[in-house]
Amino acid sequence: MIIKNGLVYQEDKTFSKKDLYIEDGRIVESADQVTDRTEVDAEGLYVLPGLVDVHSHGAVGCDFSDGDLEGLKKILAYERSCGVTSYCPTSMTIDTEELRRIFKAMGDFTEGPGMAHVAGINMEGPFLDVDKKGAHLAEFILAPDAGFFRECNEASGNKIRLVTLAPNVEGAMEFIREVRDEVVISLGHTGADYETAIRAIDAGARACTHTFNAMGLFHQHRPSIMGAVLERPVYCEAICDGRHLHPGTVRMLLACKGWDRVAAVTDSIQAAGLPDGRYKLGVNDVVVEDGAAKLASNGVRAGSTLTTGQALKNLAAFTGQPVERVLPLLTLNPARLIGMEERKGSIAPGKDADLVVLDDQLNVKQTYVSGVCVYAGEE
Repeated sequence: MIIKNGLVYQEDKTFSKKDLYIEDGRIVESADQVTDRTEVDAEGLYVLPGLVDVHSHGAVGCDFSDGDLEGLKKILAYERSCGVTSYCPTSMTIDTEELRRIFKAMGDFTEGPGMAHVAGINMEGPFLDVDKKGAHLAEFILAPDAGFFRECNEASGNKIRLVTLAPNVEGAMEFIREVRDEVVISLGHTGADYETAIRAIDAGARACTHTFNAMGLFHQHRPSIMGAVLERPVYCEAICDGRHLHPGTVRMLLACKGWDRVAAVTDSIQAAGLPDGRYKLGVNDVVVEDGAAKLASNGVRAGSTLTTGQALKNLAAFTGQPVERVLPLLTLNPARLIGMEERKGSIAPGKDADLVVLDDQLNVKQTYVSGVCVYAGEE
């Protein structure tokens, strides 16, 4: 297939009007390598790498923690309309038997046509700090347990790519040292002080879960985990919905970390893509009003209704930067975070032909997964 005349995003973070060649699901260098001569005209449109969301609990009335694979397929079908081509369904802190069931179900999961690709699973909990549990239930929080993690990972077909850990709980450092070569350990839901967080990073933690949210904040005398993750070269997730982080906070995070160490995520729940109302997040009741999701019991913020397409627009607005500047926060950076940058996150010969085509208002017009058009406007 040949996508012609589009403004194609380059690895040097610029756009160039050119033709894009696709063969056997991958980007190739020239027309001579293409056997399927089907042409798609992208005149006046942006052709970008497919968006990557590594932290999302659900959408369109479905929650990954339900363990319903048909529900996951609905989520993946919805995500394509948001420009997402790689997606990490994210679990909650729930009953251990339910977690086992969910991960075992993923071991047998096969994606259908017309869906975003499951790039791996994000295991958010149960190894959290009770005092910073956020929307997670205290009764299901566990001490870090490498054996349980491995049991879940093996059951899932070794699909877990991220696991959130509170470094200040007993056994955390031992957990990090034991599994750091098997999964990306992300620090989060924690009241850890600066010194503890630095030890965790030195031991092998490589990321921070929804930075600034559900963690101890910075103080000039007690920099806490915030000071540690801003100082050290870990990846920082950022929920850029304008609710979890003020636009000025997003700009400060980028100024501190640099633009190559921030991964924008949605942390979306089953209410994404749906109107205000009552929903679930794991086993929690959630109320969504004016797009803001909060626990019905106490008003604690509970994920978001954000989409990646809206996050891209928000980032451009928050930073005052053009789309080519902010795009890696939703493409190459999260791909690097989960170790998939050799195949995902940018447009280059040899990489998967995961693409999203946008108009000049950054609205999704088409989405391609491995060179197959899985979304083409309103359906």
